[in-house]
Amino acid sequence: MEKWDLTTLADGLLSTALTASSGCGMRTVDGGRPHLLHQTMIAMARGQMLGEHDNPGEATVQVLRGRVRITAGDDTTDGRPGQLLIVSGTRHTVTALEDAVVLLTVAKPPTQITADAMDAYLVPSGGRQHGRRRRWPVNASLPVQGRPSHDDASQGGIR
Repeated sequence: MEKWDLTTLADGLLSTALTASSGCGMRTVDGGRPHLLHQTMIAMARGQMLGEHDNPGEATVQVLRGRVRITAGDDTTDGRPGQLLIVSGTRHTVTALEDAVVLLTVAKPPTQITADAMDAYLVPSGGRQHGRRRRWPVNASLPVQGRPSHDDASQGGIR
């Protein structure tokens, strides 16, 4: 089990954002491959905006400091400390109305793994290692047939 002091992390990130040329600072608190749930703390100086972008999954924004505005099309919602904003699945922007810190939580949908991809990544039953097959996490990304893998990306392919 892990424990984070969100107050200390928010203070540090906001300090970084206020001195950074980008006016932003962020830190992954939990998540990343192969996890379904991703939590990122984002600090933004007043007036900074995260340009229009898509959600990679279902998302919420918990406002920890300052005030923010989320705009998705014609829908605009302002948030202040203690509020939890449910972010729609449409393209949206986030603007800091004041120096602000938010905790973004995203639940990414699991990746579908095809039988062919599974066979390519599991040790064949004749080649068992210590009598067990290699396990592949259900939500881990696998290369799709015809698309370059991460190894291909390092050799000039795309990610």
